[in-house]
Amino acid sequence: MHDLMSVFALCVVVLFLKMLAISCYQGYYRISRRTFKNAEDASFVGRPASAQELPQVSRAAQAWANDLESIPVFFVLGALCLVYYPPFTLTVGLMVVFTAARVMHTVTYLARWQPWRTIAYAVGIICLLGLAGMVTLGAVRHL
Repeated sequence: MHDLMSVFALCVVVLFLKMLAISCYQGYYRISRRTFKNAEDASFVGRPASAQELPQVSRAAQAWANDLESIPVFFVLGALCLVYYPPFTLTVGLMVVFTAARVMHTVTYLARWQPWRTIAYAVGIICLLGLAGMVTLGAVRHL
């Protein structure tokens, strides 16, 4: 149990840092181009507000939104796995591969690399389905 919790905790931290990196990526482009859509941000650097977001910022926002479709589900399924003691090796594999797939999805999303982005997304979804299966088996065992 402790080992599985440690792996899960490390995956959560990696995913948090990945999402933080997306925010930093957006900030880098806004600050380096001194281009802000919000009037208060633009006025802070003595510029008028931009009518549109920078393309890099918009792309990063799309990657962030995509994360919100799957990462919270991973948090819940991973936590439920800690309750039901699923097969250790399989569960660790699913958690680690999911985390790697989400990192790769972000990299490929920002770089506009297809079909790699879709492959990374699909691998992540397969891992979530596997974790859901582990939770389902554990719940049925405890009925």
